[in-house]
This record gives sequence, structure tokens and C-alpha cells, in this order.
Amino acid sequence: FQWSSPPEAIERFKSQEIWFPPPQFYEFCRLCNFSSLEKLQQFSSARALEGCERWMPVMLNAADGFIQLLPGDELYPEDPDYTGEKKIIMSTDKKIEDLMKEGGIFHRIVIKDINNLAVYVNIQAKYKHINPLMIKCDNSDYNSRL
Repeated sequence: FQWSSPPEAIERFKSQEIWFPPPQFYEFCRLCNFSSLEKLQQFSSARALEGCERWMPVMLNAADGFIQLLPGDELYPEDPDYTGEKKIIMSTDKKIEDLMKEGGIFHRIVIKDINNLAVYVNIQAKYKHINPLMIKCDNSDYNSRL
């Protein structure tokens, strides 16, 4: 076990010293908005009564990786399969770069491989939540559309 700040944990992830799954990468990116535990606690206390929504990432298989689509993303389905019973598989022959250049409303985690993740968000978070900082682990540049 080792204590790390969120930015330190992300740097260790980028250098492949440690690994954590995409949902935790997303949350570490959100935690990067706070300079201290005190600031996080203040935010949490102020936001606590606003409510929350249930959501589940929806995986889109692309030609060269995956995109975890999150609510608000233009590709997120209107009726997501929360339980997996429908066995819906979203896939495309397009490359991630093409999907990113064609898109305009993002709330997604781009996964090129196990250690190559990127968070892209340009929507307003609901219930006074805070969006994650957009951090990527590669050199891709899709910011021209953000």
C-alpha cells in the first residue's frame, strides 16, 4: 500500500507502475479538481443534498480500441442495458480518432489498451457534481472539437 495524491496516482498509472480500471481512472481525474482533503470535504458536504443518478458505462467497440460511453455523450443509448440481459453489443469499423473528430458532445473514456486511457467531457455535470479533468495517457489530440 502507498498513499498517493490523485495526480501522483495518475502519473504512476501513466508510467505503468500501477494499474486501475477505467472507472477509478475517471474518479481520480475528478479528484484532481481538489487541492486538499478539506476542499473535497467542503465540496462533498455542499453537494450531498443535490441527489444523484444511476448510470452505467456502455462499451462501444471501435476498430482500434474501445470507448466507454457515459450519460450525456451523444452516442450514449437512450435505453442502456443496465443488467446485461439484452446482450447489446455496440461496435463500429471506425477508428477512435475518426469517432472523436466526428463527435461534438463528449462524456467518455477512450481505451486504446490497458494502460492507455483518456477522459473526455464537455457536458455540464448533473446535480452539481464536478466533471473530471480531461487527462489522457497518450499523445492523441482531440481537443480541437472540445
